[in-house]
Amino acid sequence: MQGKKLTLEAPAKINLLLDIICRLPNGYHSLCMVMQSVDLCDTVEVTLRDDGIINLTCSEPALPTDSKNIAYRAAEKFFEATSINCGADISLTKRIPFEAGLAGGSTDAAAVLKALNELCGTKLGTRELCAIGVKLGADVPFCICGGTMLAQDIGQVLAELPPLRDCFIVLVKPDAGVSTKEAFEAFDTAESIRHPDCNAMIHAAANSDFDGITKNVGNVFEQFIEVPQRAEIKATMRNHGSLACCMSGSGPTVFGIFDTKEKAEKCAAAIPTKLGKAFVTKPI
Repeated sequence: MQGKKLTLEAPAKINLLLDIICRLPNGYHSLCMVMQSVDLCDTVEVTLRDDGIINLTCSEPALPTDSKNIAYRAAEKFFEATSINCGADISLTKRIPFEAGLAGGSTDAAAVLKALNELCGTKLGTRELCAIGVKLGADVPFCICGGTMLAQDIGQVLAELPPLRDCFIVLVKPDAGVSTKEAFEAFDTAESIRHPDCNAMIHAAANSDFDGITKNVGNVFEQFIEVPQRAEIKATMRNHGSLACCMSGSGPTVFGIFDTKEKAEKCAAAIPTKLGKAFVTKPI
């Protein structure tokens, strides 16, 4: 099998809705998320080795290339789960900003799992791949499946939703970093929490009600994560006709939904560099 190679595109995601239901006895949190893939992608190339060594290279020098990288750990978990004594060369070409709430690491890990499943001929089903993926992170099972989905509990309970209708999504990634750990800790100690309307969003998404989806976009983390640029980014998006705008994941990226490419491109062009880097994307 040595030398067999597969290259996959690994799409980013946004959270049309993200809510925390509760803190579980094991310390994890039960989540309710409506997730959407977008066409901003990393490229993941996986080549099999027969010596059991995992080697990872990455176009982004700020990211680790050892077991601190989730894509590296994905290969470890795959070989452990399948008892296959192989290694892999993994090459990541990054386009998705990291530490952005866009699942840039999780989608790379999902691509590694899918590539190894194909290259090794293990023929694991989606459920089996997701069972490996959830051990790596809550977003990995969704990234294995992609599209438009409801994700619940710790991310392993997935239900397919109708595709989001054609639209354009502007992503703005501020320079600021965020601490997901601190955000969850803030949730755990908060006395008053405003929850997005999960039932309304799920009903709208399940019935392809685009107006209902845009009205119910929400992210509980916005109460706990301070992104100084967020208010100005949202104001710019609204001024350019966004149908909804919200933070994705644990942030700090803010997305806006637009009904035309022209509006989206004008919005992206109007974002000053001091607020962050803007991308125009589409749902996939």
